[in-house]
Amino acid sequence: MTAQRHGLPPLHLLLALAVTAVWGSNFVIIKFALVHLPPLTLALLRFTLAFLPLALIVPRPAVPWRNLAAYGVLIGAGQFGLLFTAMRADITPGLASLVVQAQAFFTIGMAVWLSGEKVARYQIAALLLASAGIALIALHTDASATPLGLLLVLCAAASWAGGNMVARAATGVNMLHYVVWSSLFAIPPLLVFALALEGWPAMKAGILAADAKTWGAVVWQSVGNTMFGYGVWGWLLARHSAGSVAPLSLLVPVFGLATSALVLGEPLQPWKLAAFALVMAGLAVGVLWPRFAGRARA
Repeated sequence: MTAQRHGLPPLHLLLALAVTAVWGSNFVIIKFALVHLPPLTLALLRFTLAFLPLALIVPRPAVPWRNLAAYGVLIGAGQFGLLFTAMRADITPGLASLVVQAQAFFTIGMAVWLSGEKVARYQIAALLLASAGIALIALHTDASATPLGLLLVLCAAASWAGGNMVARAATGVNMLHYVVWSSLFAIPPLLVFALALEGWPAMKAGILAADAKTWGAVVWQSVGNTMFGYGVWGWLLARHSAGSVAPLSLLVPVFGLATSALVLGEPLQPWKLAAFALVMAGLAVGVLWPRFAGRARA
């Protein structure tokens, strides 16, 4: 189907908004799961359910095994292992959903380093804005975010960026199939780290203590984020220009912060709102400026 150039039709826009709402609110869902489950155990269960039973249904994408392995390790053990560990007690869901968006700037940096891409002026401006927001969070580390929590989420963002670079080499694949099969390679390192750092007694105790709410949160990691989220997002990208779909991902931290405030009562102090505004402004400039500049030239 030919990509549309001028926005999304209403139904497709609603689907895109639903995906961003799922991805944003999932930070609160993660917090529910962490009540009983140790963080690395939660990540292990998440990627096990993301791989099975879907791997029995969807074909393996036509990319090298090493590509799938690199993506699985970076996203599984790196991004989500670190993110879940930070969210256990060192950062609130709302701030986590915001800080992890630094992956966009880590991705740019890696592209410059690995591919020799040049940094545009608007990207430098975007980085400065977002960095100011993260610095503001660092200056107000308290119960909302400890220095360790902020560092772990930034490392998770860097791992996510590394995964983005690996995924760029897997061009033309079905993203849902790619995520499902790469999840296989997230399982071994997460199992090793969980056994080494949390220990089998804590893993077993968490699993036995898990109630229906906890298991619902674990299943949602697979069904909501993987099956629905990546499936619908990939479907939209196959039918519309990236410029019509990608900017909507800016709503993920909006939903993340709003859901955390409404459901968990996360306080929205003035400094937190200012940091949110700075990071979102940086993300908006980085994502939207090329589109506006192109229209101006046209």
